[in-house]
Amino acid sequence: MAGCGPAGLAAALLLHRDGHRVTLYERFETPRPLGSGLMIQPSGMAVLDGLELAHQVARRGARIDALLGIEEHGRTALDAPYAKLGIDGVFGLGIHRASLFGVLFEAAQAEGLTILTGHEVLSSELCAAGRCLVFADGSRSRPHDLIVDASGWASRIEGGEGQGLLPFGALWASVPVTGDDPHARNLLEQRYRRASQMVGVLPIGSRADDAPQEVAFFWSLPREDHTRWCDTPLDAWKDEVRALWPQADFLLERISTHDDLTFARYAHRTARKAHGERLIRIGDAWHSASPQLGQGANMALLDAWGLALGLREGRTLAEGIRNANLWRRDHVALYQAVTAAFTPLFQSDAALWPWLRDRAMAPLSRLGPVARVQAQLMSGLFGWPLPMLGLDVPDYSAIAASMAARASSPDQS
Repeated sequence: MAGCGPAGLAAALLLHRDGHRVTLYERFETPRPLGSGLMIQPSGMAVLDGLELAHQVARRGARIDALLGIEEHGRTALDAPYAKLGIDGVFGLGIHRASLFGVLFEAAQAEGLTILTGHEVLSSELCAAGRCLVFADGSRSRPHDLIVDASGWASRIEGGEGQGLLPFGALWASVPVTGDDPHARNLLEQRYRRASQMVGVLPIGSRADDAPQEVAFFWSLPREDHTRWCDTPLDAWKDEVRALWPQADFLLERISTHDDLTFARYAHRTARKAHGERLIRIGDAWHSASPQLGQGANMALLDAWGLALGLREGRTLAEGIRNANLWRRDHVALYQAVTAAFTPLFQSDAALWPWLRDRAMAPLSRLGPVARVQAQLMSGLFGWPLPMLGLDVPDYSAIAASMAARASSPDQS
């Protein structure tokens, strides 16, 4: 297993529980997540529930009831409540990547999985007894029956090297907040100036019982402008943000240097070959996209579940790999296409796409059937991925009760 992100850790846990001998290879000396906040949708929560980790993850996150986006003149460009799904109690979960990683990594350690750090993977090769990983220092792993490439969109295994970088990325910061701060605690909020500027705030819970609540603050930025931004006085950039969203000022006051923000690049790509002899890709190593639909970690978790199920049902290793790909490929293709279509509406220099977003798509999304489709897309449930994998939406009332119990705990700050 190459990669210690959500895809790799979830797949490793599932395969280990099925009786496979699993070795996780990680390029960092100390495994750690990269980035700030993400959304766990009902599709991803179904997998976490199957792993018996949904409640642990939820207790570290923040309940999100809707996505709300407003353009610079006050017109609502996006209003997507989870209630439109028609499923009682369902919500999204904003969470810091470190929190999700922590729950999965702690579970992997508790179950005694072998994790080998400091192994940067360059490629793999077939050998007499299976397939080996080739590392940056020239060494090779022992032969494995199956290599699972979960090393992300920049994977270099078997010609999968990262490509398809999108013109826009985003600056991210995890900012501590208090109960008196004037932000919506149950919404992912965004403000747009056409599609060329976007600022957003996502509540992401707290990383530990004694840690403060946080929000992920993000600012859309073209990749080619990042160097210029680094050379621009921070106050000048803050004035630009305030001009679009004055109410975000309390967060800007807590950002004191350029180093408080991390620039994230995004790529839209689908690997030419999702699997090969004794090899399969999952997560971003197979398919990566912009974060506009908030599906990255959720698709990775579904891939991990599909892999375990495919190997469980397959009569041979090759059949198991084919099953895993077959059961996921249509959903992957659907979301790759939808995300590619949606991205220019929110991140581009074009004038037409945001005009269509605000004047046509936003009004249409208020109609009942369209609102439900929008909620299904947002939740990761469009295309019915769960029944294909034998999964169901978890009991959100129990998850909400678990979150409430943690919030009322005297140890919770």
